[in-house]
Amino acid sequence: MGKKENNTIPETKREGFVIRSKKKLTPIVAGAVMACSLMSTQVMAATDTSSVTAPLDSLKTLVIAIIGAVGVIILAKNVMEFAQAYQQQDSSTMNSALKGIVAGVMMAGISSVLTILGF
Repeated sequence: MGKKENNTIPETKREGFVIRSKKKLTPIVAGAVMACSLMSTQVMAATDTSSVTAPLDSLKTLVIAIIGAVGVIILAKNVMEFAQAYQQQDSSTMNSALKGIVAGVMMAGISSVLTILGF
């Protein structure tokens, strides 16, 4: 009971810890500063962006035209299927043909809708 416990770290161990920490942190901080200084880039923007967006616009036009053409094909196929189902009085085939007709109209009309919206 006469001895008092000391919870502090001895001075030599503390100095060793500080030295080791400096040796480890110095390259990390230097690397972080170097990375931040190298990440800045100079940008020279042009006022005319059509040279960049022209390929994207032509790709967009092509995709929309393909969707419209596939929609017309689906529409024609399902109209003929509906006519055959109506002639045979087959209600389940008429239902599926009507769904196909609606899908074909939507796909065929998508180009018109996107043109109206400004795409």
